[in-house]
Amino acid sequence: MAPVRLPADAELPLLRARVSDLAPRALVVGDPARAALVASRLDDVKQLSNNREYHVYTGTHRGVPVTVASHGVGAAGAAVCFEELARGGVTRIIRSGTAGGMQPDVVDGAIVVATGAVRADGVSHQLVPAEFPAIATPELTIALAARAAETGLSVHRGIVLTGDMFYPSDVITGVDHKMWQRAGIVAVEMEASALLVIASLHGIEAGVVLAIDGNPLNAADESMGDYDPYREIVTRAVDGALETALDALIA
Repeated sequence: MAPVRLPADAELPLLRARVSDLAPRALVVGDPARAALVASRLDDVKQLSNNREYHVYTGTHRGVPVTVASHGVGAAGAAVCFEELARGGVTRIIRSGTAGGMQPDVVDGAIVVATGAVRADGVSHQLVPAEFPAIATPELTIALAARAAETGLSVHRGIVLTGDMFYPSDVITGVDHKMWQRAGIVAVEMEASALLVIASLHGIEAGVVLAIDGNPLNAADESMGDYDPYREIVTRAVDGALETALDALIA
């Protein structure tokens, strides 16, 4: 069955944006405030909608039309955003967000470019079988890595782990982070696998670039009681990841 494509005069049901207002290239972020920050860096920007966690803007970056959308926390809600953008005719989506490092040298202030994702989320398994891979578009991965290298920050490239659980303590079952560290996973986050699977199903391009805001396996406090994603070292990495995503989006 061919992927769903909506007509130009349609309105996306939950993003509440009109299809004709979307650009072919979209940058997606979790935080609506971060979407507004990215939008402030665009030219000719206008806000298309503001519904629930989904805030959508369109403008231009270096003369190229781009859309910016927020998707909230977690793969299930984010999948709504990714699916509606794809149905609306977006052909390239890059997610920029934060993640926890999974290797000893992937620490606060670093950038990770994902080559693919372990599907430890729930929603992607309702879309395709477990054997289906979540792989980033190689050309976008190369473009993201090249642009990230220009930030002067520590840059890592590899497979990330997408899960549904944010706080790792006080659980009976959960994701075995140490096992995935041994397997070479570079970072853990909550949305990438949904994006990569949905993009594959729609036959569109997708990439992921992440700012590292901690390392759960290095942390002395497993309850994450001292977690603070607003430290200067993290905000610099977030800014670097956003600029990387914007430039790769139009490459």
